[in-house]
Amino acid sequence: MLSVLRVHLPSDIPIVGCELTPYVLLRRPDKTVTTDDVFDFAPLEGHFLRYMWYRIQSDKKVAVCSIHPSEQATLQCLGCVKAKIPVAKSYHCSPKCFSNAWQHHRVLHDRVASAVNENGNEEEELFGRFNSSGSAASLSGSASTPSLTNGSAPLYPAAVTQRSSGETWFEVGRNKRYTPTADDIGHVLKFECVVVDAETKLPVGHANTILTSRVIPAPSPSPRGLIPVNGADLMGNLDSDGRVSSSGTFTVLSYNILSDAYATNDIYSYCPSWALSWPYRRQNLLREIVGYRADIVCLQEVQSDHYEEFFAPELDKHGYLGLYKRKTNEVYIGNTNTIDGCATFFRRDRFSHVKKYEVEFNKAAQSWTDSQLPSAQKKTALNRLFKDNVALIMVLEAKFSNQGVDNPGKRQLLCVANTHVNVHQDLKDVKLWQVHTLLKGLEKIAASADIPMLVCGDFNSAPGSAPHSLLAMGKVDPLHPDLAADPLGILRPNSKLVHQLPLVSAYSSFARMGVGLSLGQQKRRLDPTTNEPLFTNCTRDFIGTLDYIFYTADSLTVESLLELLDEESLRKDTALPSPEWSSDHIALLAEFRCMHRGRR
Repeated sequence: MLSVLRVHLPSDIPIVGCELTPYVLLRRPDKTVTTDDVFDFAPLEGHFLRYMWYRIQSDKKVAVCSIHPSEQATLQCLGCVKAKIPVAKSYHCSPKCFSNAWQHHRVLHDRVASAVNENGNEEEELFGRFNSSGSAASLSGSASTPSLTNGSAPLYPAAVTQRSSGETWFEVGRNKRYTPTADDIGHVLKFECVVVDAETKLPVGHANTILTSRVIPAPSPSPRGLIPVNGADLMGNLDSDGRVSSSGTFTVLSYNILSDAYATNDIYSYCPSWALSWPYRRQNLLREIVGYRADIVCLQEVQSDHYEEFFAPELDKHGYLGLYKRKTNEVYIGNTNTIDGCATFFRRDRFSHVKKYEVEFNKAAQSWTDSQLPSAQKKTALNRLFKDNVALIMVLEAKFSNQGVDNPGKRQLLCVANTHVNVHQDLKDVKLWQVHTLLKGLEKIAASADIPMLVCGDFNSAPGSAPHSLLAMGKVDPLHPDLAADPLGILRPNSKLVHQLPLVSAYSSFARMGVGLSLGQQKRRLDPTTNEPLFTNCTRDFIGTLDYIFYTADSLTVESLLELLDEESLRKDTALPSPEWSSDHIALLAEFRCMHRGRR
């Protein structure tokens, strides 16, 4: 007879909006073991499986800490309540938690002008007495159950209702999968799986059940503002209520989302396992990407199965059409579905697809070795050059126009390149060769059409490196240290390491603009030598810039940029991924306007 051997959840911490998919191991009547479902419309020897989800309903709904969402909250910030900040961000699990998070938490209040008056007296009333370093000077409450008090009564009592036989369980789902809602926050969920007789519809044997931890809200970082770089000191927030770009401009997002295959507990041990799981990260990434409302989205490290099964259909619901280029697999050994690649999406109401080019650096390597090396040296050369990296190039046509009355009928084309360059730091020659190969391909496109260009991606190259110099300066100094190791001679002669595209890094615009509060903050987050961000990748072991958006400065101008993060805003451990940010990279976004100079 059909029987259930094992039931478990990949993570016992349920998060609002993140689908829960239990693992159910079955033994069929023929004694074989499987994880396949057995439905009521296709019973197996007269039996099928029934799934149920329940929510425990207690007298008290338990709030969770905004910093440590797996912990119960024991105090609440009065300032958040008075400033009408979302209540979920006001809870903390301890005075120490509140104190440690103070500098980051205070940013929430700074965004609400009514929360602070000019003389600062109200600030003291709202936040309690904190010194300039953000440490707690005085918080009332016992050591065992601390709480922020309002007079003699605790504002938020630290009480937990114990489960007992008298508690009520409400049915919330009848499918194997369940996605927690806001109504579930603070409550325990129960999953039940039982074998049912297909004829009598009655359960056979005992039910297999799992109890989860209390449902927590999806952690959300503070919104990143879009900062104009045209001299004005204004700051807007990206949200789902309206598109950032005006009719004559467009926005471009570049984001390495961290492939699930690389997001292991061994590498990112500091990130909670539930926040590292793909079911959680994919929803958090989707919320972030959709929230930027970019017209063009360039993603790296997108697994082929995740593109087909998640990103393409989900972003389609938000008006995007996508194209994908998977890495080649001459080097990769494993499930081909988990090979990552580059995905480029564009809004169907803003652009239409004209042409697609694919760049496989392995093919370029094969062509180079066939023409330049004797047969005896080819294998060694290909072992060094074959890294499976790719680039995806798209030509789009804008459906909007800023042409003006003099040239109303001219087509506005745009070329967008999306790439992920080889990661290995001991193969600097290969990195530079890949970038040079991509640029040579783009030069051919530029020679055939008068077309603005964007070059986006994770170049795995720091500011000032040879690949960055080639992109930003159009050439590489022959004495650059990255040229020292060239065992195959792929970089010789060094004089060939040039290109004619007038590329400029979008984020260097911060350094070229005037003064102002917002621009001043962003300039402090730039490397003064290269004018690039101090970091776009931030892990426990590495912090630095690897990602860029380059544009052709003779045909495009930067209107605004998504504000950069600083280490402080990533909280004290300054490591990604985290519950708030689901990649080890940060997203870059720029708003552009096309220039028209009466060329051919």
